[in-house]
Amino acid sequence: MVTHPICNREDVGSNPTVGSIIITVASKVMAMRWLMIAGGTVAYLALAIWGAGGLVPFFSHTPLIALSVAFFAIAVAAVFAGGGVSRGEREDRSNRWVLYVFVAVGLALGFVPAYTDRIGFWTIDGEAIRWVGVVLFAVGGALRIWPVYVLGNRFSGLVAIQRDHRLMTTGIYSIIRHPSYAGLLINCAGWSLAFRSVAGLILTAMMVLVIVARIRSEERLLRSHFGAEYEAYRARTSRLIPGIY
Repeated sequence: MVTHPICNREDVGSNPTVGSIIITVASKVMAMRWLMIAGGTVAYLALAIWGAGGLVPFFSHTPLIALSVAFFAIAVAAVFAGGGVSRGEREDRSNRWVLYVFVAVGLALGFVPAYTDRIGFWTIDGEAIRWVGVVLFAVGGALRIWPVYVLGNRFSGLVAIQRDHRLMTTGIYSIIRHPSYAGLLINCAGWSLAFRSVAGLILTAMMVLVIVARIRSEERLLRSHFGAEYEAYRARTSRLIPGIY
């Protein structure tokens, strides 16, 4: 919720003008969020449709129709999840390069798996693998979005400590420290398998290296901010895979 910088909660409740301003700003923010997420989702699917050779070849596969439905469902969930790209009170700017790599690999994943599927290059035989991919895509997407709902505005696309930042150690965070990244990797692997693409899986493996670099940066910042509390948390949890890593 957007708050007025010179008003307390009582002022907002008793001043209809301030209340109207807050509602208007919140509505504009939500509308912009809808526009950005919807536009990005359509553009990404368009990239895959281009790689597949057009609408007809793409939607001739029932699993890819299901993949599109799952994609839009995840996008709708993302609209209401909160989070953003806040720099907070303290940011590790040295890690911003990761964002550019995410974009580059993400765009490649949008096109390459669909294209290699179309030309039959490095593909996995069998239609069943497409359905496996759809399931993994949906599960990974849910795991990717879930932590954003849990953290709310503390979730940022930047490596940063937010105002009134608290360490989350319950729920899924009591098992793994970075569930959103685990979800992202499962989601990318599922997308690749939906197109039976070995090249897509290789791109996903490249994403692992970038995510590990990102995780190290985040954990270094959290360790410096929370100290012994974070060290104790690290000692009893895994990064991405329960009991393994």
